[in-house]
Amino acid sequence: MARGTALLGASAALAAGYLLARRLHPNYSLNKLLNGNLRLFGGSDRLLLRTLASSSDRRYLLQHWPRPGTKDAAKRDLVAAAAGAQGDAPGSLEPLRQAVLTAPVAERRPHRLVAHGDVRVDDYYWLRDDDRSDPRVLAHLQARRAPRGTGAETEYTKAMLADTEALQEALTAEMRGRIQEADEGVPTRPTDALDPSQPEEVLLDENAEARAHAFYMVGGFEVSPNHELLAYAVDTVGGEKFTLHVKDLKTGRELLTEPVQDTAGNFVWANDNATLFYVTKDALDRPYKVWRHRVGTPAALDACVFHEADEAFYVGVGRTRDDRHLLISAGSAVTSDVRMLPADDPTADWRAVLPRAHETEYSVTTRGGALFVTLRDAARPNSEVLVAPLADPAALAVLVPHRDDVKLEGISLSAGHLVSFERREGLQQAVVYRLPEGLAPPTAETLGAGEPVTLDEPAYELGPGSQGDFDSPLLRLVYSSLKTPATTMDVNLKTGARAIKKVQPVLGGFDPARYTTERLWAAAPDGVRVPISLVYRADLARRDGSDPFLLDGYGAYEVCNDPDFRSTRLSLLDRGVGFAIAHVRGGGEMGRRWYEAGKYLAKRNTFGDFIACAEHLVSAGYTRADRLCIEGRSAGGLTMGAVLNARPDLFHAAILGVPFVDCLTTMLDASIPLTVIEREEWGDPREPAYYDYMKSYSPADNVAAADYPHILVTAGLHDPRVGYWEPAKFVAALRAARTNPRKLLLFKCDMGAGHFSQSGRFDRLRERAVEIAFLLKACGLLDARI
Repeated sequence: MARGTALLGASAALAAGYLLARRLHPNYSLNKLLNGNLRLFGGSDRLLLRTLASSSDRRYLLQHWPRPGTKDAAKRDLVAAAAGAQGDAPGSLEPLRQAVLTAPVAERRPHRLVAHGDVRVDDYYWLRDDDRSDPRVLAHLQARRAPRGTGAETEYTKAMLADTEALQEALTAEMRGRIQEADEGVPTRPTDALDPSQPEEVLLDENAEARAHAFYMVGGFEVSPNHELLAYAVDTVGGEKFTLHVKDLKTGRELLTEPVQDTAGNFVWANDNATLFYVTKDALDRPYKVWRHRVGTPAALDACVFHEADEAFYVGVGRTRDDRHLLISAGSAVTSDVRMLPADDPTADWRAVLPRAHETEYSVTTRGGALFVTLRDAARPNSEVLVAPLADPAALAVLVPHRDDVKLEGISLSAGHLVSFERREGLQQAVVYRLPEGLAPPTAETLGAGEPVTLDEPAYELGPGSQGDFDSPLLRLVYSSLKTPATTMDVNLKTGARAIKKVQPVLGGFDPARYTTERLWAAAPDGVRVPISLVYRADLARRDGSDPFLLDGYGAYEVCNDPDFRSTRLSLLDRGVGFAIAHVRGGGEMGRRWYEAGKYLAKRNTFGDFIACAEHLVSAGYTRADRLCIEGRSAGGLTMGAVLNARPDLFHAAILGVPFVDCLTTMLDASIPLTVIEREEWGDPREPAYYDYMKSYSPADNVAAADYPHILVTAGLHDPRVGYWEPAKFVAALRAARTNPRKLLLFKCDMGAGHFSQSGRFDRLRERAVEIAFLLKACGLLDARI
């Protein structure tokens, strides 16, 4: 036995020695880099391969190869060309390198979808996995080693962009270098004056908490009125279901015996500092119940104070600025109502302010004994402000009337002033009205005309910042433009004086004078004028049609795609790429009717507007079709998919971020989150008219044999808003149908994120660096320097 053990030990030692010697052999690491392909090459080629492998700027040429037996001739062609181009830039070899790589091909498994007697065949329906656990689906999205070189989508994207990895690192460092990492917001003065002698207190260290998680996002953060307790909610997956915590700020102790799961991240304190109202979600991620919790009692004893049974309505909670009332708001895409509760009496009954009425939306706030209501309905599509006694909400009198040419977006109310935030011709302004002394209720006559607060730039974003206490005479505004960083400004409503409190720092020598912003108008096919906001580096723009441009679009939910400032955009502008926003119908920039003209059975106006804006940039000499790139996220991704199908010849490259591209299939399936409420945005395809219309533009249903431009599509595996399978199926269909496989078609699915990408500030920069690198590569600008 001892002799046998000795022999066994000797054999193991010999085997270990053999393996070690093999791994130390110079060919071992080279063959591993080549994925086993070294045997395809002889002596002189192997010397060249070692040289390429040791070169920091050429090593990528040998990476991501498929296993031997797949595209062997293309591998030999690449190495032969590399031998003759050793003194040339490696970019000259890119077509040959890409020819070595093998795009993922999703298996076709025809699935019949029948509605209204119409049959659609979805070859890639199997890519939907609600549990996110099917090994075949996960392998298609992201696999470290796929059989015979058919790499998964994310690995293929990495391989195709391997020549940009150094650029991606440089872009990430460049964008991070513009950020002042040790930065603070402008303090908001609470009711009690700040004591400058007191040390700063960290209430929640998100950076420390995030270290234990791949994804970490705080969805709500509310300090109790006496500043002793903190309620906050955390998502560690990316699915937007938040776990509620309550922390004692004196001791740091968690006060919930068991944190509350599946909340919407929305909650509000009552004035007793012990009662917390929070919102939970149903199985389809709909915020639908409001609960009352008393700190120190088990969550199992919490009382449900409101249950929204209508699946088209979402629920949220809040409080009036005067801190006298708590609010429950319930709303669908076109209808809303509000319930109120005295903040000093958390066990009282919640009272509906106005009856729920279809196609009527309203919000409320209070001052003294008066109720202020901002209301929109069919007769007042751009909204108006009304006032009523708190004791009789139905006795409404008009305060700021409806106007056809001005959209009223909301109001800010303080003891002495009412400020309305409005849009005229798409441009924002704040209008200040003085209120009567002593909290007396105003009338339209005593209110007067109001004084506007405007800005001088041709296009900008303006909105309310965090306001101070109710009695403060200051109005805090935040504005920015395509060339002006976010600027916090206080306006003294008594004197009109303005004070800049902060301009968001942009490091790295940023000078806004280098950039030119403009506002243009394009003519849509039906003659409607569509605004365009744009910016470019004045010293780099040639204005002869040769400048590359990125055109962004959205166009849904009455969301305004405003021309704000983003420092990451400078990495394009400073390389000579202009940027523009198409303010298309379906958004809210030009008023409620602008939105309604881009939804339901008028949705195709959104796509026509975007194409018109693109054509205008070309005809006006800003760019050419072979230099024009486009981008849109979520519903904006639907816009991109639709215009790519309609006019693939008009665009050179496109980025579709978490795009809603399989809209018809999704809107027919009520088991998918958001479907029911979304029917008031897109229409209900259970009705034949909506089915036919939606089918006419749904990107996944209209992929055709065409020369599509370069395309990058992104998704998040845990996205609850747009299922990852929508972009996955769209890319699979494009890959099968397109006529020019030499164009980039890339799909990147983040396996640890949801709709809003990575949670870390600098992780998001890496994601954006990939997208910018894709655009620069598509435009032949990899060597462009700032």
